[in-house]
Amino acid sequence: MGKPIKLHQMTVLCYHLNHPDPYFNLATEEYLLKNFEDDIFMLWSSESSIVVGKHQNALAEINHRYVKENRIKVARRLSGGGTVFHDPGNLNFTFMRKVEKIEEINYRIFLQPVKEALEKLGLEVSSSKRDDLIVDGKKISGNAQHVYRKRVLHHGTLLFNSQLKKLKNALKVDLSRFEHKAVQSNRSEVTNIADHLRAPMTVREFSNFMFETIAKNFADYRVMELTDADKQAIQVLRDEKYSQWEWIYGYSPKYTYRNTIDTAKGKLNVALQIAKGKIVQSDWEGPISEKLSFKLKELLQGKNHAYEELEPVFSLLEAQLKQEDISAKELLDQLL
Repeated sequence: MGKPIKLHQMTVLCYHLNHPDPYFNLATEEYLLKNFEDDIFMLWSSESSIVVGKHQNALAEINHRYVKENRIKVARRLSGGGTVFHDPGNLNFTFMRKVEKIEEINYRIFLQPVKEALEKLGLEVSSSKRDDLIVDGKKISGNAQHVYRKRVLHHGTLLFNSQLKKLKNALKVDLSRFEHKAVQSNRSEVTNIADHLRAPMTVREFSNFMFETIAKNFADYRVMELTDADKQAIQVLRDEKYSQWEWIYGYSPKYTYRNTIDTAKGKLNVALQIAKGKIVQSDWEGPISEKLSFKLKELLQGKNHAYEELEPVFSLLEAQLKQEDISAKELLDQLL
């Protein structure tokens, strides 16, 4: 068996993607992976967004109320693994390459040039057992991979000057409310690269440095530009897949959402059975009439487990709920 090819032996197309929309950026990854045969290195960043892994339950990974109030976008990527936070202070890197054997799919091959570039800035960087990059005992980079036919996509984050408080709040979830078998994130203590530099840099300077330094690792490289046809195809993929509720939330594995809600007459226990993002059954136990319970079951069945779709139901039942000393708005807020 021959030794796997090293990155410094590769001829690579290098692309610096400048687009704030996470849906467009994730669509770009998939488009390049499936429509190009070249090995590719790409750097990119997005506006404030939470990106869940392909096999995760999106609602179980986000603080829904905080995300909604702060207008943080939620996206689902092509690769597995855990949830990450993107914002303009975070830089993302992507490698794509052809592999002949499964043994060639190795996280450290892709992380090495990133690690070496960071070390040139004076950082002492190590790898965790989960192949995160660590500085001073704290995570600066999470990574994931996806294989399409004989091409592997490896991507990761680089927390340069992210809003870490916003990150923490956006990912703060009451896991006791969810029963599921989806992949769950492993929360780690994080730090910003900017806080460990010898000399200050802007995120743009950091991005340019990483792009130029990593590109020079390859045997040969060419800076690529997308054609208008490429951009149009990516936009279609963005609009028809990555920005759609069915992909972001509906792709989540089956789960049960449970909550106990305090009402004027006592505790109301709610259980929602969810499949493909839709409520297939709801059960209500506690100080609620049989008539109202039946009405809730009837009207909620088939609805997306989403605030925008549930709100009209509770507006319709507001008078009936009020008669039983239950606030429609407070009840709705406790169902997500």
